[in-house]
Amino acid sequence: MQKHPELPQAFADLGIEVPFLKALAQIGFTQPSVIQEQLIPVALTGRDVLGQARTGTGKTAAFGLPVLQRIDPAGRLQAICLVPTRELAVQVTAELQRFTTSTSLHIIAVYGGQKIAAQLHQLGRKPHFVVGTPGRVLDFLRRGSLQFNEIRFAILDEVDRMLDIGFRDDIKEILGRMSGPHQTIFVSATLDGEIKTLARRYMNDPIEINVSQDRLTVDEVDQSFVTVEGPEKFRLLRHILTHENPPITIVFCNTKAAARKLAKKLFDAGIDAKEIHGDLLQDKRERIMAKFRKHQLRVLVATDLASRGIDVSAITHIINYDVPPDPQVYVHRVGRTARMGARGTAIMFVKREEGKELTAIEMLINRQLTERIVTGFEARPAAEPQPAVTQALFSRYQASASPNPETQLEKPLAKTLGSKFRPSRGRRR
Repeated sequence: MQKHPELPQAFADLGIEVPFLKALAQIGFTQPSVIQEQLIPVALTGRDVLGQARTGTGKTAAFGLPVLQRIDPAGRLQAICLVPTRELAVQVTAELQRFTTSTSLHIIAVYGGQKIAAQLHQLGRKPHFVVGTPGRVLDFLRRGSLQFNEIRFAILDEVDRMLDIGFRDDIKEILGRMSGPHQTIFVSATLDGEIKTLARRYMNDPIEINVSQDRLTVDEVDQSFVTVEGPEKFRLLRHILTHENPPITIVFCNTKAAARKLAKKLFDAGIDAKEIHGDLLQDKRERIMAKFRKHQLRVLVATDLASRGIDVSAITHIINYDVPPDPQVYVHRVGRTARMGARGTAIMFVKREEGKELTAIEMLINRQLTERIVTGFEARPAAEPQPAVTQALFSRYQASASPNPETQLEKPLAKTLGSKFRPSRGRRR
């Protein structure tokens, strides 16, 4: 390939052609990330790929550039990308469109919450590439509005999350409708047994690319927890947001009701905060996200499902107001910050009885979270009745090496530092 000094040569060396190099230059992409460096050349050969990389490492460009480059502009629909949520559908579509500014390729998103008539009109304009949530894609397939006759590329983005939230059967039906020869690419932050089983059924001798290096969260994220009583959580959150004044923050709650209530309390306390969750109308969700991406909104209170697709490079803080029910969810939450090499901060509020959950997260990410001490929020003195402490600490010891609960009970239940209980830290074996 002839060299163009003004174009990102590092991407040209991977096999990316001039029209897409021009778009990358306009965006400011000069050096590929590790997943891009490894996945792009393989995908350009047509091999099926099973790719694992941490959230925020540039997976969209890794699968998008080679697929876009191989689409025939004279053809019809040739590529389908399934994503778990509406927000991610919008985000991936926007990113792919940025790569095609020097081409005639047409990319659209289809997802729930929008009028079907409007999306049918978009499909009628003969897109080359459709990004969509499994439910809406399957709906259009059953209506006959989507045709897979010329499909050459099938991509599943964030496969782990799609399986977590119940799209298993939809995915199988969609992949089963692809009868012609095609390339299949799975990308995910984690690759468990179920994903590999799915790969064996629907992929042809896939090459596995894993750039996670057994670390599911990036080193650029400063991860810590604060031990806090439940009634004090809101006061602690308000303290952090007002005294530390983080520029762009996502606060995670486990339920829609909790997110709604917390956003209102923050707003009433004079903090510019908006909620985003599945009960909001899609138009309102998109307006809130537009403000957040433009940094016109400082605090976003989100549920896990609604947060998928929040790819805002400047997010500085992730606050886990609620400990996630699944350790894998923690990985996805923390992945919203420290995007593409930037630094970020992740803080988790942990109640005394949640020691077991904290240990499970630490074991998954293979690192111990630092306990952060916030002045004015020290735990109550050990002399006060603590009925929940014994069970919580016992649970923490259960998660450590010794399998014998009776032996564990012989250990001291907690370390006493500064006259307070803290979640015990079992030694890693």
